[in-house]
Amino acid sequence: MIDYDGRRFRSVANSANGEVSSATVFEYHQSGAMLSGTYAGGAIIVGELLGIVDPDGSLRFCYHHLSVDGNLRAGECHSIPTPLDDGRICLHESWRWFSGDRSRGVSTIEEIRSDKPGA
Repeated sequence: MIDYDGRRFRSVANSANGEVSSATVFEYHQSGAMLSGTYAGGAIIVGELLGIVDPDGSLRFCYHHLSVDGNLRAGECHSIPTPLDDGRICLHESWRWFSGDRSRGVSTIEEIRSDKPGA
């Protein structure tokens, strides 16, 4: 199982109906199979997620956030990890809104390499 605890990610692609952008940073925390996280940046003031890490490293979670336009949005996401050549993780995501137009989308986020020596 992949350990997501302390890993940070940034969006590299998103459907037009999504609110996450390259300015949005996600920080994940993991305890056993439980995943939690926060995200912010770009059109998102603050967001949270809670879910499960499956044995194959894929993620299933619900999320909610407050956007700069004052809207509270919520949805669910399924993320499938793939390793990048440099050792980072790329997550390919399928998501859908619970609120608003209830549309679906796809996105890709990549792990941000730590600037800390030895990390």
